Amino acid sequence: MSISRLPSRQVVSGLHHHIRTGLSRALPAIAAVCLLVAAWEGYVRLSGISPTTLPSPSRVLAQTFQSRQALFDNTLPTLRATLAGFGCSLAAAFILSVLIDFCQPLRRALFPLFIISQTLPLVAIAPLIVLWFGFGLTPKILLVALVTFFPMLVALCQGYQSTEDELQQLVASMGAPRWKQFLLARLPSALPFFFAGLRISITYAVVGAIFAEYAGAAKGLGIYMLNAKNNFRPDLVLAAVLISAVLTLTLFGLTVIAEHLAMPWARRGKGSAR
Repeated sequence: MSISRLPSRQVVSGLHHHIRTGLSRALPAIAAVCLLVAAWEGYVRLSGISPTTLPSPSRVLAQTFQSRQALFDNTLPTLRATLAGFGCSLAAAFILSVLIDFCQPLRRALFPLFIISQTLPLVAIAPLIVLWFGFGLTPKILLVALVTFFPMLVALCQGYQSTEDELQQLVASMGAPRWKQFLLARLPSALPFFFAGLRISITYAVVGAIFAEYAGAAKGLGIYMLNAKNNFRPDLVLAAVLISAVLTLTLFGLTVIAEHLAMPWARRGKGSAR
């Protein structure tokens, strides 16, 4: 019985180690944020500036607590649009990257179009997408996908190309067909690049959903910010900004956890390097 429990104990101890390591690495950033918030609070209290111009952090936190139900009701639509749009973007990026890797002419044909799509200003394209697809979930999914799609696609394609020739030749010499060479050699080689692109994209996802809500929505953090701004309530605007920042950091943290689970060999390599 004790032998069967050994792997689970090792997993738990490993998780505790990574949590402690992550917290120790985050301490400088936490200290910097605390100093910034303290300076902000001190400036507001000493200068006597009006709360309608610059509310203090304590006022923002108080309003966040008082308006927690309204913020929660508006966070759910934003989170739903973020996850749905990012999921569609992730699936599209992976499928297209595989097609491009198997058919190189597609790369020359499609990449210019993808690059052009990233040059479109969201200020101009968002109202058009809302006009074409209405005020429901569809335009928000499309805008989030448009914002987050390209970094993941580029990262995956670059990752496939980084595969070592010796590794692919070894797999091919064992009689593996092209699709199996992709699964055994090219896809694992692309994982570090993929997660780098994933971390970049996830930071844009919540912002893309909020921007889509600005263009037209019934509920969401974007609409909440817009209404608070129109009512001259910067404290409520900053409360919604705080919630969006927490959402973004949470999603970013989940991608880091997913990377650690998907690439255990990378953790072992870092440990041996130390």
